[in-house]
Amino acid sequence: MGVNELKPRDGSFHYRKRVGRGISSGHGKTSGRGHKGQKSRSGGKIPPYFEGGQMPLVRRIPKRGFRSWNRKEWQIINLEALNRFEEGEEVNKELLRKAGLIKKLDLPVKILGGGELTKKLIVKADAFSLSAKEKIEEKGGRAEVV
Repeated sequence: MGVNELKPRDGSFHYRKRVGRGISSGHGKTSGRGHKGQKSRSGGKIPPYFEGGQMPLVRRIPKRGFRSWNRKEWQIINLEALNRFEEGEEVNKELLRKAGLIKKLDLPVKILGGGELTKKLIVKADAFSLSAKEKIEEKGGRAEVV
């Protein structure tokens, strides 16, 4: 089989519809757009949210709250949750992800001082609260900011 013998599968190829090329083409005169009206004009598009002149839903419902566009989202973990790891283990983002404590590796992780830590751990995170850092070092572990 040569390159000159290749052809698309039956029904997979469609020729482009050429409109406005005479009455006999079947797509002449109004070019398949019908007569008059907004949709027959060039640029006569109606956006999907348009409700026929009725007050749109987005303007009918009340606006609530504020969310800064440049906020920093943190994944927060309380100290108590780290008790599931082995004594002396190095806890990092990958380990936290495997344990199901965080969802994403690309978002920063902050360790808070909620609860009590019962083991000596080396914890690597993006941020620590003061109480969390104190509690980790109290047990002989290390709190390292990555």
